[in-house]
Amino acid sequence: MEGAAIVRGSGHNGGVSTTSLPSPEHAAELRGALLSAGFTADGLLDLLGAPAYAALARSETVPALRATRVGGDGPLATLVRLFLLQQPAPYVHAAGALPVEAALADGWLRREGDEVHATVDVRPYGGPDGEDWFIVSDLGCAVGGAGGIGSRGREPGTAVVLGVGGASTTLAGITVRVPVATALDLGTGSGIQALHAAHHATRVTATDVNPRALEFTRLTLALSGAPEAELLAGSLFEPVGDATYDLIVSNPPFVISPGARLTYRDGGMSGDDLCRTLVQEAGAHLNPGGYAQFLGNWQHVEGEDWHDRVRSWVPRGCDAWIVQRDVQDVTQYAELWLRDAGDHRADPAEYQRRYEDWLDEFEASKTKAVGFGWITLRRTDAPEPSVVVEEWPHSVEQPLGDAVLAHFARQDYLRAHDDAALLSGHFLLAAEVVQEQVGAPGAEDPEHVVLRQNRGMRRATKVDTVGAGFAGVCDGSLSAGRILDAIAQLMQEDPVVLRDRTPEAIRMLVEQGFLEPVSGPAQRSAP
Repeated sequence: MEGAAIVRGSGHNGGVSTTSLPSPEHAAELRGALLSAGFTADGLLDLLGAPAYAALARSETVPALRATRVGGDGPLATLVRLFLLQQPAPYVHAAGALPVEAALADGWLRREGDEVHATVDVRPYGGPDGEDWFIVSDLGCAVGGAGGIGSRGREPGTAVVLGVGGASTTLAGITVRVPVATALDLGTGSGIQALHAAHHATRVTATDVNPRALEFTRLTLALSGAPEAELLAGSLFEPVGDATYDLIVSNPPFVISPGARLTYRDGGMSGDDLCRTLVQEAGAHLNPGGYAQFLGNWQHVEGEDWHDRVRSWVPRGCDAWIVQRDVQDVTQYAELWLRDAGDHRADPAEYQRRYEDWLDEFEASKTKAVGFGWITLRRTDAPEPSVVVEEWPHSVEQPLGDAVLAHFARQDYLRAHDDAALLSGHFLLAAEVVQEQVGAPGAEDPEHVVLRQNRGMRRATKVDTVGAGFAGVCDGSLSAGRILDAIAQLMQEDPVVLRDRTPEAIRMLVEQGFLEPVSGPAQRSAP
């Protein structure tokens, strides 16, 4: 949602600024100068140190300012003060760091006497394979997200374009990264997702209802040395017509709010209708086998199961994996976004009025909490789609793109294998799965056994003795049926009964990624 706008709000149209933005004409020359000065993610860490570098992500700039003073007037310190910290620099110092006349002519800088000022924020951003990229955004928005933009002298409705934030990096991390012909970044903002997509897509289309966002995306791509994208202005899927894509990504303005004050976060639709509409319409714009991946909020409404609510959004012909990562009650949610807009620094009476507006909105819709999470669709046109809706608030290992691909591959396997075929299959215990036994100290037998993953989703699940024993010997050499027969003999159980009651547990272990189906020579043994 960093600066993204995908739908026209009602009433307040966002107060789009008419301020001209830099030209990308000499972006390659500027990029060369930034790299030569060490103005990269690694260079920043070396100059600032870990504490000051981390503080930038919290919108705290004082430690970085102190570090740049220690760094003196060298090119790197000058660029950090200019483009990240909004500090003026003497013209002579800027001239030693970058092609200053070209930067002035193209509008990256403006001059006041003997000093120059940046007109946009430029933040170094490390690509997945060590690329040195740059995200261009509005002044004051390159670090820490919005950080209360209402306090920066802008009109509250200004269509500000933000830089890198936690939501954008989360979406980039969960997105599948396989070569594709076409990719769509819907609500591009400053172009972060389009930049990632350009790394593995032949053609990238980026849309936004805010024309300034499209220009920022153009700058981000040019300064990062990435291919140009097709840039289209408009609401939701309107700009692309009937076009279809292999990959669709969106970090939309999903905030459920009483109005559309801030274009970068408030979609202007009632409740979670924006996310619902986005998901429902995505299926018609996916090529067979294509993926659509979104971040979103959804309401927890009295008398309704939230699982059923978001499950109903899934379009026909698509498999889905929906993961709720966090839930906030309505007071926590309102306070979060009031702080985001800087309203907590406003007049106390005005803050109270706005807080009441949020609570009135939630009370009217019988919303008791708001969930946040990830939505992934895959176009399969399967007669029996796989729709998994779950809650997983625990830590995960990013990037998760490969884990997303593996999830859907497992769904394909399970859909194609009934219980008999499952028992004929061969499985391998996934890498870095450990077993934990939980029970009272000194007890002869554990109360229960837990299998835990140390990669990807880092899941944990309880299993019984049979499940633990079965998983422990899965090395791909024996079929599931033969393993169960051996376990039955050891436990002196009826093998037929064990075969009848175990497939459900095997299916669960496969679905959650603890067991991986194997094929080929390992399956020569008969079941």
